[in-house]
Amino acid sequence: MVAGLMVATCLSAAAVAQTKKEYRYTVGARPNISVETQYGSISVKPGNANEVVVTATLKSNDVEVDHQQNGNRIAIASHLLRGPDQQSGQVDYELLVPPDANINLRSSSGPLSVEHTAGDLTLEGADAVVDVRDVQDGHVHVWTMRGPITLTDVRNGHVEISSISGDVHLKSVSGPLIQANTSRGKIFYDGDLGSGGDYKFTTHKGDIEVLVPSDVSADFQAHSVLGRVQHDFPLKPRHSRFREEVGRSFIGTSGQAASEVVLRSFSGRIRLKQR
Repeated sequence: MVAGLMVATCLSAAAVAQTKKEYRYTVGARPNISVETQYGSISVKPGNANEVVVTATLKSNDVEVDHQQNGNRIAIASHLLRGPDQQSGQVDYELLVPPDANINLRSSSGPLSVEHTAGDLTLEGADAVVDVRDVQDGHVHVWTMRGPITLTDVRNGHVEISSISGDVHLKSVSGPLIQANTSRGKIFYDGDLGSGGDYKFTTHKGDIEVLVPSDVSADFQAHSVLGRVQHDFPLKPRHSRFREEVGRSFIGTSGQAASEVVLRSFSGRIRLKQR
């Protein structure tokens, strides 16, 4: 019975320690919003055009939230107290923002998620799982060390992705510039490559797989130093200063070659497939 009372007391104390706080800010057009937490998730969804609502869930009393607004700029950050561990120092953030807001998110452990926005996005995290969905007309910059990165339904985007070992998954992503670079992770792309875009996917040890429709309009160049390179639908040959090596590289065009696509790996496999 004593043990039961002790457990109940500990659970009660933990429940009291976890608290929710809400912050509201009035903003103008295209506000700049920055949120940083060492431990915890950050999610962003669209809200009212002139208001930012931040809900912070603190897991213990060993952490607090620093927040300030300077004009059209809002900065939120978790402040660790008394050296908490990952569990006691966790703060989860949920944001409702104007659709045109510029967002800057940082979390060591993540996850980080953004959906239905049209501003610029910068997401950074060592092990953070990054998920960006249904965004348009903005710059999207993502950096992780090991965390996987997924972008879905990104339209007219200027996208730059970098990871050391995280996999990169792109679904229906198009724009004037789409770049993904990972040292040991895999890169998977499923889309139509837009029109007039510059697409560059690079890995060191990871594989690259690109899935496109039969009527895709693009100029392709692929090369792997040690890995296997292949494509499963006809490409029209074109003149290039690069030498094509069977099984290691291919060069060719499809349709009107509206977009340029460069696929490079040192030891990974590269596959261009028809959907």
